[in-house]
Amino acid sequence: MSVNTAHGLPLLPGNAFRDTSRSAFPRPQTLTYGNGYALRGRPAVGGGQRAPSYGDTVQLAAQATDHVGARRFVPARAAHDKKVLRFYGYFRQEVHDSPDERWRIRPVVIYYYLEDDSMCVMEPEVENSGMPQGKLLKRHKLPKSQQGAVYHWKDLNVAMDLCVYGTVYRLTHCDPFTQEFMESQGIVLNDPEPTASDPYTSGRRKPQLYHITPSNYDNFKQFLTMDGKVLRFFALWDDSGSLYGEKRAVLLHFYLVDDTVEIREVQQPNSGREPVPLLLHRQRVSKRARAACQPFPSCVLEVSKQEVEEYYSPKDFRVGEELTLLGKRFLLYDCDAFTRKYYEQHHPEILLKPLPLDKKPQEYWKRVIPPYNGFGSLEDSVQNCLSLVPEPPKKNLIKALEKDHKVLRYAARLDSQNPQDRGRHFIISYFLANDAISIYETPKRNSGIIAGKFLEKTRIPKPGSTVDNPEYYSPADFAIGATVEVFRHRFVLTDADQYVLDYLESVSEQDQVPERTLSSLRQALRPGGALGPIRALEDPSEPTADEGIPASS
Repeated sequence: MSVNTAHGLPLLPGNAFRDTSRSAFPRPQTLTYGNGYALRGRPAVGGGQRAPSYGDTVQLAAQATDHVGARRFVPARAAHDKKVLRFYGYFRQEVHDSPDERWRIRPVVIYYYLEDDSMCVMEPEVENSGMPQGKLLKRHKLPKSQQGAVYHWKDLNVAMDLCVYGTVYRLTHCDPFTQEFMESQGIVLNDPEPTASDPYTSGRRKPQLYHITPSNYDNFKQFLTMDGKVLRFFALWDDSGSLYGEKRAVLLHFYLVDDTVEIREVQQPNSGREPVPLLLHRQRVSKRARAACQPFPSCVLEVSKQEVEEYYSPKDFRVGEELTLLGKRFLLYDCDAFTRKYYEQHHPEILLKPLPLDKKPQEYWKRVIPPYNGFGSLEDSVQNCLSLVPEPPKKNLIKALEKDHKVLRYAARLDSQNPQDRGRHFIISYFLANDAISIYETPKRNSGIIAGKFLEKTRIPKPGSTVDNPEYYSPADFAIGATVEVFRHRFVLTDADQYVLDYLESVSEQDQVPERTLSSLRQALRPGGALGPIRALEDPSEPTADEGIPASS
């Protein structure tokens, strides 16, 4: 029976008393290590005594054999615990169906655990590599041959090939601990070698960035002093080398604010060419690029700023000499006054030598307008001959606004040899806003002729007028008793409104109305009977003088 040594009582419930003088209360340790293995011991019993552990047993066994002279035995799991050999290497992986690479180099780290002769293969993880990386082979004994032999640390060395499961690993170097251990065991290590580079990864690696010291040239000053200043050169583009090529006149603009070049073609009328606004849009043109850009076609390669050594400047544009821009030849034969003054102030060493050009005499073709065919108005027919896409004739808007709703009315009869036309009376309205004339026939009972609108509102040319210089009827031609020919119909004026006489007297000095017209109107229009003849003939549906025609003052 266990005895409580502190009080001399049996170790039974109720006989144990708390030690009030005790200040530390540690948890009992029940785990111990023996020969590299974690073993569970027994908790302390009685007055702090503990049972002998496995390590103590091994130590007592070793002490018991020391006096006899026997060799002390230490297991491998205890002697080589946590001792690992580390080799660095790579293996070559074939890549199929890829136009960018044929094979790939994948670096690996091979660990050899001395405690149980097991090995594992790890690949360092690379971010965004797209390949499964990490542990390639888990920890186990790697087979060396088909007979069951496994790899031992004596088989490993630097600069050798390690074949595992059909994959050949090339060992390049090792860490210092591995080198020290191998040399202590009498193994001579080979010289380390560098890891082979992956061609695809090397091709994607960006060049090292380098800083360029900025120049002392002030671009902001150039913007403030040269803004809006443009050098203009007159040139000939020599395109005679191509099929159906010729020399074409162009304008070269050099903007001093940012050293950009623009090329515009001089459009010739009726040249038969598509009107292209720009041959070269405004941009900086490289004069000399680096040697690395020469093998590439210049029409496809977009040269960056880092690849350009020099751009075109005003010193390269010399009047009287030929210039090559983007593979095209331009002969600068002249410039404007501002360009000539700029070179005299800033580049006096450059001589401007304008070249005279043999210009062909310009041929002028007289436009022939065909005779009027009678369809539509005369203005519309002329517009069809002036342009391919006809436009409506222009109107005098000021005259239309000032003389709007002003109408001169005349009474007329038809001058015809046909006896049936006798007794037909008409009202001729002359619209001052657009010089148009409309004719309305007054109704007559039992005449057998349908009355109403005889002529739509239109401008009427005088007989014998041409299409090139047409002459239209005006209020000065409408005298009482005069004959007006309208499209081969002859009308004799018999009377007019009082407003006609008042209007012509007010504008007689400006429009130079003939005295014959005014005298005929004064004789016909007597006081009290001015509107009698016309009111008796007009249709009730037509506007009266009080409604549609301004009354005389």
